[in-house]
Amino acid sequence: MKITPKDIEDLVAGVVGKDALQVLRMIKNKKNVSEFKLAERMKLNVNQIRNVLYRLNERSLVTFTRKKDKKKGWYIYYWTFDERQAKNLYRFLKKKRLESLKSRLKEQKQEENFYVCKTDFVKFTLNEALENDFRCPECGKVLKEEKEVYDLEKLKSEILALELELNEPKN
Repeated sequence: MKITPKDIEDLVAGVVGKDALQVLRMIKNKKNVSEFKLAERMKLNVNQIRNVLYRLNERSLVTFTRKKDKKKGWYIYYWTFDERQAKNLYRFLKKKRLESLKSRLKEQKQEENFYVCKTDFVKFTLNEALENDFRCPECGKVLKEEKEVYDLEKLKSEILALELELNEPKN
């Protein structure tokens, strides 16, 4: 599976937030970038930068080292983007998405007809709806038949595309 720089940016925007993209671009392909230098270059205060860096760190997308400033006595953190971990996370999330789609496909095939309560937003299989005389057990209103929410052909093509992507050779 080939992972492009755009894929990495999409990953970071999706799991950390779009505000992390500027920080990512500043530290990507560099080692041990000072959070104070980042704040200075980006014209933000160090706490704003740290907030983004900590969110990246929660997903293990960055590593850091800390050194004590001998003059001021406080610690300065130096950050490095972990591209290998980003690629691993990207693959993991793709696999998880594939599993979810396969599960949804299986569920859609098993439950061709289902019924929902438009008031309580509860979903019932045909058998469950029959047991309740096609009435919502919560509010008593008549259940409405729902068509398949997700087009099966679209679902199958998305599954196939993900399987092909995941089986590509690594870059």
